[in-house]
Amino acid sequence: MKTILAVDDEEHILELLAYNLERDGYRVLKAESGELALEILAFEKVDIVLLDWMLPGMDGIEVLRKIRSDRNYHNIPVIFLTAKGDEISKVVGLEVGSDDYLVKPFGIHELLARIKAVLRRTEGTGKQSEEKDEREEKLIIDQLEINRSRRTVTLDGDLVELSFKEFELLYLLAKNRGIVFTRDNLLEKVWGYDYIGETRTVDVHVSNLRKKIEKDESHPVYIKTVRGMGYKFA
Repeated sequence: MKTILAVDDEEHILELLAYNLERDGYRVLKAESGELALEILAFEKVDIVLLDWMLPGMDGIEVLRKIRSDRNYHNIPVIFLTAKGDEISKVVGLEVGSDDYLVKPFGIHELLARIKAVLRRTEGTGKQSEEKDEREEKLIIDQLEINRSRRTVTLDGDLVELSFKEFELLYLLAKNRGIVFTRDNLLEKVWGYDYIGETRTVDVHVSNLRKKIEKDESHPVYIKTVRGMGYKFA
């Protein structure tokens, strides 16, 4: 049974989510604040987080930043549930590391579809066979090292913190150096063919990756934009 952590400061929304998700076979944990959500994550095994943006005290963006910076649970998928439906807010949510973004009010059937799609995409991640030679899962390009088995990235020997999707995107491009991927290709391969979203998602994640692995002129340009087509790893 998958466990979902629902985070919202409105009790009736938490009750509604719990009722419908439990009917669909999920175990539901509830938190009315970001601080409580982080406490639950520290002690409970959670498969996915449904996170409201407008929370009292620590808001959803800050909660997501703390989730992505904690090695104990930084890979947990997060879906934002929020009334902030403008494009800028969506971009901010994606930049911080959300896996999906659903605007209130939303239908419960759409939410269930999004949850299943995200869980499908992340299922089995990191469960590499112990017998498999780790060297087969490591890419070294100049100062950049990508370890698929450990799901780590280092630059000049320093660990680079990446979200789940940023890592998947980087590994796909690096493993297929020189091959141009359209934004639709990347959406299908990294987010899944059933992802409900826009190609702008890809641009945001590429921009984040560049900031993290192409910090200054001493580092090569790893990810190149192919005008009118998409992206490739140089």
